[in-house]
Amino acid sequence: MTNIDTIKNIAKGKKIHIYTDGSSKGNPGPGGYGIFIEEFLENKNYKRQIISEGYRYTTNNRMELLSVIVGLEKIPQNRQNITVFTDSKYIINPINKNWIYTWEQNNFKNKKNIDLWIRFLKVFKKHFIFFQWMKSHGYHYINDYCDRLAEMAVKKKN
Repeated sequence: MTNIDTIKNIAKGKKIHIYTDGSSKGNPGPGGYGIFIEEFLENKNYKRQIISEGYRYTTNNRMELLSVIVGLEKIPQNRQNITVFTDSKYIINPINKNWIYTWEQNNFKNKKNIDLWIRFLKVFKKHFIFFQWMKSHGYHYINDYCDRLAEMAVKKKN
C-alpha cells in the first residue's frame, strides 16, 4: 500500500477518541485508571464506552500507561484513526519524540514497566494514532471524568 492509499484510508475511516487517566495513592500504592472511548460513526451517530479498574499495589505511571493500552485494545478493528488524549508526559514524550523505537531496539534496557511498553507497542502498531496532551485538571470535562473514574477505581481496587 502506498502512502497515498494509507492517507485515503485514514480519511475515510471512522474517527475514535480515547480519553485516559491513571492514578495511584502512594507511588507505589493502590491505583486505578479511567477510560472514555468515543467512536464517531456514520450519519452523526456515535458509540461511547466507559472503562475503569483498580489495583491493590501499583504506580501512577503504570496506571497511566495501562489506561492507554486497555483503551486501544478495546478497538476491535485494525488500522483505525485514533486520537488518544492523556495528561501523561510519561506516555506522550516517548511517542512524539520517537524514543519508544530506540527503547525497543535496545530491548527496553534500563526502562521501567517493560511488560506494559511491549504490550503497548503491539496494539500501537495496529492503528493510526495521534497523541494529544491535555493539562491535568485543566477543566476539560471528559479528562476530569476520567480522573474521577480512576479515583473511584482506586477505592474499589481488585
